[in-house]
Amino acid sequence: MITSTTDVAIVGGGPAGLMLAHLLHKAGIDSVAIDVRTREEIENTHRAGILEQDSVKLLTDSGVSDRVLRDGYRHAGIDLAFGGGGHRIDFTALVGASVQLYPQTDVFIDLADARARDGGDVRFGVSDVSVADLTTDRPVMRFTDADGVRHEVAGRILVGADGSRSICRHEFPESLRRQFFREYPFAWFGILCEAPPSSEELIYSHSERGFALISQRTETLQRMYFQCDPAEDVADWSDDRIWEELQARVGANGYVLKEGPITSKTVLPFRSFVQEPMRHGNLVLAGDAAHTVPPTGAKGLNLALADVRVLAEQLERHLRGGAPDALDQYAERALQRVWKAQHFSYWMTTMLHRLPDASDFDVRRQVGELTSVVGSTAGSTYLAEGYTGWPS
Repeated sequence: MITSTTDVAIVGGGPAGLMLAHLLHKAGIDSVAIDVRTREEIENTHRAGILEQDSVKLLTDSGVSDRVLRDGYRHAGIDLAFGGGGHRIDFTALVGASVQLYPQTDVFIDLADARARDGGDVRFGVSDVSVADLTTDRPVMRFTDADGVRHEVAGRILVGADGSRSICRHEFPESLRRQFFREYPFAWFGILCEAPPSSEELIYSHSERGFALISQRTETLQRMYFQCDPAEDVADWSDDRIWEELQARVGANGYVLKEGPITSKTVLPFRSFVQEPMRHGNLVLAGDAAHTVPPTGAKGLNLALADVRVLAEQLERHLRGGAPDALDQYAERALQRVWKAQHFSYWMTTMLHRLPDASDFDVRRQVGELTSVVGSTAGSTYLAEGYTGWPS
């Protein structure tokens, strides 16, 4: 076994772990990051594509890359579609902010390239990962690298940024952790298709057939979703059947989609989850390891980036400034935003999706709620502020 030391050992080499390692590097703090997935596996996993204004600023101002500005698409609003028509929520007019359409895979590529450029220590494709000695001043992570060599890395702090299937969060003693969880009785049937954009901005469509989201990726590749049963089998859905369903859901509100060959089909289950606390000894959690949100509010990746921005600040105070309470302050600051995002994501989800046992009253009440949002400057401003991201 090869043993080594570092300042911060990071379990997880996705966007959260790599952004943290990048910010620590800028502060002169060493780190080692590992991930059980290969770089190619992460690059080819299609995920969310909406970045809040502060997430874009974090990528550019920290020197990761300006590709988000060159290759991304600025969106100054969204369409809420219901009751037979569309209603634009103008983010720029309401809150002076916008979002950027930029896939998570590209965020990861930018961060991985930045770590390679800066000589960062990132190990992809590892196995047999474990952590230990979390309440000591030298917590350790152990793993086998891609060449089959066993390693033990001791750090002053260990960070669990290892996603929704985190091993690190299970290292919190059961008597000390609280897990808050909600599962939803629906999922999203997601597709990628080769077609021109059907709209310049995202369409959130409520209809009696269920919810649909029309998103974009590039000038020739589009991402779309429709609400489905979590047990739905993609093999039961031909391209023709998918297009018929999508067209019916948005057509009820006056939209027509541009169709093309479907290159990917997947079913995405929904859940809301938070684990508290986010610190145990010298182990702290960040991103999906500590919390997940339904995708309706476009908060998942943005929340993870917000976590590590705060964590990097507090780690610098702790490791360089000798502030013993800095990590507790990280957890307090992060959880305030986490629960705001949980509320926003839950609100968007329950306002737009049709529940399986919904009565006529439930459907009409949702339309009343949507009407209140688009018909009120205060209501539209709340949505715009939450969607574009609360100030840091």
